[in-house]
Amino acid sequence: MGTNRLEAFSDGVIAIIITIMVLELKAPHDASVPALLALWPTFLAYVLSFALVAIYWVNHHQLIHLVRRVDGATMWLNINLLFWLSLTPFAAAFLGDHAGVPLAAALYAVLQTLCAASFLLLRMAVARHHKDNPRHMTLHRAALLKNGIAIGMYAAAIPAAYLNIPLSLLLMAAPTSMYVRPSHRFDEPG
Repeated sequence: MGTNRLEAFSDGVIAIIITIMVLELKAPHDASVPALLALWPTFLAYVLSFALVAIYWVNHHQLIHLVRRVDGATMWLNINLLFWLSLTPFAAAFLGDHAGVPLAAALYAVLQTLCAASFLLLRMAVARHHKDNPRHMTLHRAALLKNGIAIGMYAAAIPAAYLNIPLSLLLMAAPTSMYVRPSHRFDEPG
C-alpha cells in the first residue's frame, strides 16, 4: 500500500471525528444570553477537542510524508491511533455534559494519554525506517521528546482531575502550545 492511501484513509476518519464533535453542539431551546452561557462547558470541551484532533491531523500529515514504505506495523499502529482518536467525540461530550465531575476530566485525560502514546508508537515505527539517515533520526528524536512531554502532561491530568478539575484541563490544553506551530524541518529535503 502506498502512503497516499494511508493518508487519505486517515484524513477521512479524522474529518468524520471532527464532524461528529460539532454535531454535539446543540443550540439551546431558549434564545437568551443565559441559555447560551450555560453551554460554555460543552463549547470549551469542543474547542479543546478540535484543537487536539487538528494537531494530530497536522502532525500525522507530516509524519506520513516520512514513511518510506507502508508495512504491517505502520498500518496497524495507524489504525490504533485512529481508534483512540475516534473516541474523542464521546469523551468531549461526556466532559461537556459533566464539567464539574472529576471522572469526566479523568476519562478525557486517559483518552488523551492513549492518543499521544499511540502517536508515539506510530512515530517510532516510521523512525525505524530512517536509521540510516542521521538528520532524520535527529528530527525524530526531537519529535519523540515533545511527544513524551505531552504524554506526561496528559497522564498527570488524570489524578489532577480528582484534585482540581481546572488544573487537569490546563494540563491537557498545555501541550497544544508545543504543537500549534509544527516543525517544518520535516518538510525540508534531506
